[in-house]
Amino acid sequence: MSQEANVKYKDSFFSHVFGNKKAIRQVYEAFSGEPLPADAVITLATIVKIFFMGLRNDLSFLINDRLIVLIEHQSTINLSMPLRLLRYVTILYNKLVDKKAYYRRAAVTIPAPVFIVLYNGTDPYPDYAELRLSDLFAKAPELLPWEKTFPALELKVQVYNINEGRNPEIMARSELLRGYSIVVGKIREYKKTMPLKDAIEAAIKYCMENDILTDVLKTQSMEVKDMLLTEWNQEEAMDVMRAEAIEEGLEKGIEIGEARGRNEAMEDAARKALADGFPVEAISGFTGLDIETILSL
Repeated sequence: MSQEANVKYKDSFFSHVFGNKKAIRQVYEAFSGEPLPADAVITLATIVKIFFMGLRNDLSFLINDRLIVLIEHQSTINLSMPLRLLRYVTILYNKLVDKKAYYRRAAVTIPAPVFIVLYNGTDPYPDYAELRLSDLFAKAPELLPWEKTFPALELKVQVYNINEGRNPEIMARSELLRGYSIVVGKIREYKKTMPLKDAIEAAIKYCMENDILTDVLKTQSMEVKDMLLTEWNQEEAMDVMRAEAIEEGLEKGIEIGEARGRNEAMEDAARKALADGFPVEAISGFTGLDIETILSL
């Protein structure tokens, strides 16, 4: 990875907090529930930039070159995360494996993958859930005479809700995760009564006064404020874009509703919203479809 790419890449607050070996060790132990050996070698492997693609992931690292862990942070529910993580891990394997090894007779040994998503959005979500790549496969049993071998490709994602008060056992094992959760929660709390910039400053002040993430905040307060302000502005912009996309889909659905029936039109709008990553609960509110119907799409 070039130095130029590192310079051009701007950390998210999540990557800023967790993108170092000390933090990685703590987070890994929080989710695994087991201490990492003191002599374990941690190697950062986060995708910073892919030329022409602008692609990057939140956090990935190797442990002893035998395990590769990919951790993504999400503030919206995204049922397509297995597909996104498949893309990321393919890029990482491509970088890790010698190109000549693909054509050798002997089997190639690759690091075993672990996929984790940390959710801290406002939509309801359980403490833990699993997403599987096979859930996204098209249903075509008539074209799969070898059904016993299905799925031929699988990828399992562990999704943890890290909002304040959720997964208390995991949070107790990591001050960084708990602190990150509190910062986000306080910004949301203060944002109800004050502008975003003031809410961020108030949240940082609260954390400093209560010894929360102080190592990160006391030396890089201005940088952290800029990160948070940029991220929250982008998140709000994305929410607006998603809402507009839903409204556009609904308008088109209503236009053809008489010809095709309202339910079919609303299903079209729901499919578009799902493709855009809009939360299932919000789609249900917009379309009137029940959650089970939306998930079946």
